[in-house]
Amino acid sequence: MNKEALLKRSHYTDQLKEVEIGKEIVLAGWVHRRRDLGNLIFIDLRDVGGIVQLVFDPKRTEVHKRAHELRNEYVIVAKGEIRERTEGNINPNIQNGHIEIEVVDFKIHNTSEQLPLQINELLLPDEDHRLEYRYLDLRRPILKNNLLVRHKIVYLMRKFLNDNRFYEIETPILMKSTPEGARDYLVPSRIYPGKFFALPQSPQIYKQLLMISGFDRYFQIARCFRDEDLRADRQPEFTQLDMEMSFVDEEDIFKIMEELFQLLFKEVINVELTLPFPRLTYAEAMERYGCDKPDTRFAMELTNVSDVFSESTFNVFASAIANKGSVRTIVVKGGATFSRKQIDELTDLAKHLGGKGLAYCKVTEEGLDAGISKFISDAEREKLLSKTQAEEGDLLLFAADKNSVVFKVLAGVRNHLGKTLELYDKKSFSFLWITDFPLFSYDEENQRWETAHHMFTLPKEEHLKYFESENDYDKIQGHLYDLVCNGMELSSGSLRCHSYDVQKKIFEVLGLKEEELEDRFGFFLRAMKYGTPPHGGIAPGLDRLVMLMTGAESIRDVIAFPKTLKAVDLMSEAPSEVADLQLKELGIAIKPTDK
Repeated sequence: MNKEALLKRSHYTDQLKEVEIGKEIVLAGWVHRRRDLGNLIFIDLRDVGGIVQLVFDPKRTEVHKRAHELRNEYVIVAKGEIRERTEGNINPNIQNGHIEIEVVDFKIHNTSEQLPLQINELLLPDEDHRLEYRYLDLRRPILKNNLLVRHKIVYLMRKFLNDNRFYEIETPILMKSTPEGARDYLVPSRIYPGKFFALPQSPQIYKQLLMISGFDRYFQIARCFRDEDLRADRQPEFTQLDMEMSFVDEEDIFKIMEELFQLLFKEVINVELTLPFPRLTYAEAMERYGCDKPDTRFAMELTNVSDVFSESTFNVFASAIANKGSVRTIVVKGGATFSRKQIDELTDLAKHLGGKGLAYCKVTEEGLDAGISKFISDAEREKLLSKTQAEEGDLLLFAADKNSVVFKVLAGVRNHLGKTLELYDKKSFSFLWITDFPLFSYDEENQRWETAHHMFTLPKEEHLKYFESENDYDKIQGHLYDLVCNGMELSSGSLRCHSYDVQKKIFEVLGLKEEELEDRFGFFLRAMKYGTPPHGGIAPGLDRLVMLMTGAESIRDVIAFPKTLKAVDLMSEAPSEVADLQLKELGIAIKPTDK
């Protein structure tokens, strides 16, 4: 047998705890770290399974001599015997810390130039530099682990759904542009100059067509594309578990999702989730937390104190109430110790969130002090303390404006304080369903009604009567639901319209004309006329789920090759210019812009 055959990998490093001491094995990977102690040379070998220590003993003269050539990130294959570390050299904090491999032979498959970023560094270079060399950045254990967790989640999703009679069916990536919500990414057609495909923002229409086709339960690990401004938990291309089911109601969808998430958390990170998840209506969530994706790991709920200040002489409060807004507050336990600088920082945050500022007062032994306390009467003080249950040493923070502004400001301040004051266990997971969303919202800028989610959502049957008057459109609720955890929206879904007559009522509210509907959705509306079953679905965001389960700070840390906040791939330098010939074939000319 030739030497090359002898040096073929037999094990990965994460399999060694099951191999008996003294057995000869062959490993392959990268030199993670090198320590030369003169007589003994130690190499930490890294592969996708983890790390193990290799020992080069001087008694093996030829092998020991060649080991001096090894440097970090060299690619090697090594044959050796597993041996136990002596008691004083056991490292209980690392994988394989109880063993080492005494090398009897090895081969260098490839060398490495000096790295532009170090795999072992505790102080990492800036993110842009790491994204430029992403293939090296991915060698870091934390990122490698994130992607392996992602793999396991997807594997378990597929197995669970297959066991529950779901069928994995792919839908087109090149589709018709049906603008709704974010901007489409457009793809020009060479064969039909002047016409374009769009990349799917979601497989929404196609998965409903699959229900009309009779497949009953569909799923797909779907790639989605949205040309929108980015942030920490958003990318121009992202992945979701897309699901749709026929002959179901909301309870069926909640049950299958809860069982799936319970399985994922137990199998992947060994966390037991208690079922069923709590529920809040949209109205309750807004009243108590100021947002529809509340972090319920800590209290600090909003309190509406408009009635307390209904006759207030404080102009800010009086004006907000007179203009049909509200005055609301949150209680910061022990916050009376906050300095003026800390309160000013919270006020700046409130302004950044769209508010005019943030009023405050401190609860003392005598009553109220500082801030707006001088504008609060004795009667108002008693009612305020009774309603908020604020105690000596607490801080009251107020927002007064139209409700949408008050909610946004206090929700943002609440989340900021929850994080900075460490009011929750970072390793805990607090799930809840948000239900009963309004079907429509009014666009003040464009003076028109629009759907809160999408136009194919089924209205609640008892609310169909409200379609008769425009004054009642804001009362119509849809069968809409979100799954939220730790202040992050993980899934969004709805029951869909399966009646064309009800669907027409929604189009009328939106002011959509027959010609526009035919142009945008004609193929789908025709399909609805040929026996559409009742159906509904949901789409958990895979990227956000992995981010939550791994504790990653950014969604970019759970995607192999992400874009920056400016939607650029620094590694491949995309987007990029293309050759004039390619543009000519597509019938496209680039017009200079002011930008």
